[in-house]
Amino acid sequence: MGNDLERAVATKEFPWKRVIFLFVGILLFFVVYYAPPWPDAIDPEGIHFPLTKEAKGALAVFLLAGTWWVFEVLPIGVTSLAIGVLQALFLIRPAKVAFKDFMDPSVMFIFASIVIGMVFTKVGLTKRLAYKMLMIVGERTSMIYLGCFVLTAALTHVMAHTAVAATMYPLLLAIYSLYGEGDKQTRFGKGLFIGMAYVAGAGSIVTLLGAARGAVAIGFFNDIVGKDISFFKLTYYMFPVGWFITFLLWGFFMVFFKPEKARIHGLKEKAKQLNADLGPLTGKEILAAVIVISCIIVMSLRSFVPALQPINKTAIILTSTILFFIVGILDINDLEEIPWNIILLFAGAMSIGFCLWETKAASWLAVNWLTMFQKANWFVFVMSIAFFVMIMTNFIMNVAAIAISLPVALVIAPYLGVAPEVILFSSLITAGMPFLLLVGAAPNAIAYDSHQFSTGEFFLYGLPASVLLMIVVGVAVYFLWPLMGMPVTIG
Repeated sequence: MGNDLERAVATKEFPWKRVIFLFVGILLFFVVYYAPPWPDAIDPEGIHFPLTKEAKGALAVFLLAGTWWVFEVLPIGVTSLAIGVLQALFLIRPAKVAFKDFMDPSVMFIFASIVIGMVFTKVGLTKRLAYKMLMIVGERTSMIYLGCFVLTAALTHVMAHTAVAATMYPLLLAIYSLYGEGDKQTRFGKGLFIGMAYVAGAGSIVTLLGAARGAVAIGFFNDIVGKDISFFKLTYYMFPVGWFITFLLWGFFMVFFKPEKARIHGLKEKAKQLNADLGPLTGKEILAAVIVISCIIVMSLRSFVPALQPINKTAIILTSTILFFIVGILDINDLEEIPWNIILLFAGAMSIGFCLWETKAASWLAVNWLTMFQKANWFVFVMSIAFFVMIMTNFIMNVAAIAISLPVALVIAPYLGVAPEVILFSSLITAGMPFLLLVGAAPNAIAYDSHQFSTGEFFLYGLPASVLLMIVVGVAVYFLWPLMGMPVTIG
């Protein structure tokens, strides 16, 4: 009897789900990698896009990593390491190339953004900001949601959404600590952190300062179409969409993650008291704020000052990290507090993104997808592009998702009488909001560090959120933008 009980306990505790999806990922890899050659993709101009052995290998790694990430087979950073290892072992790309992407400037930008969040927490600015916000929004948890979402969206208009997420993250931790549930997972905690990630994407589409994807997309547009899209023209069309999605997401989280408590009684008074206890601003708080604001101003001016344009934004934001150590705000012990699991996650995401791009696997996918709609109604074609970008941006860099789909779409568009502007703007909306996977955007991964939700939960609730996103895109394409003066068809 004792042995039977021990076996039952052992069976119950055996991680069947983890083991099953571990092998599912491996099976997908080998099935795709060793499959016979697949047909070429052919675009409307008759250009062939072959799927080489290396490109097929890239798709195999892509499927394995996606499976392991969604089902948390391994720590997300370890799955990222597997991306580099598989590329090297199966000769998909040289090891020097595959692993070099792990230190891509975008990864270092995320590192510097996380350091800024750490500094704000260490010097006390985070608590000060959190208490000030709570004094304004009051005790109702619905208003706390709204206040956090509005602040997040507003900040992404003037600074990169990664930096905004890193700044908001410790602020949300300070707010959640007053909820009275400790580190326990709650609906309020899930809504607060997942909501921050989603809204950071929604806000970042409004200006060119929120993310690099806008500038890259406009560059492609200018080269292919020969028209210029100004900073203010982009904001004119994106402002109503970005803010509508922000408030729509507030309603979404009030439905799916309605807080357990309608009010946190006494919170406003407690916030006032805690804010008073902090006393006046300290020298380190002022110094940290000056360093960060200076970096943000310089990064923002790059769009307007030609002399600053050659300077990489990663170099600018990493300057803040160096200065924090020079002035003594941070020391060697603080490096141990950095969530390297999150850094590795994005390092692997950059590697697989470049792998799909350089092996032409991404182009093969894009051409095969978009040519299926080359004889469709103009609206269906535009929505198919937006959908493709939305799916791809959940797996690879949104800049890469734009880069592989926009050129093909802009070539097909004239055959269907579709104006190029509507393709550009609809693609930029969905590229900014990867609601399914953590690797889709840095704010997703930063929010995950709260331990309030699993990757599976993020994916599950991302499905209805993505449906809502596509509905909003459809409304913008068919009704809103034509009313605002955007051409959607030609001829």
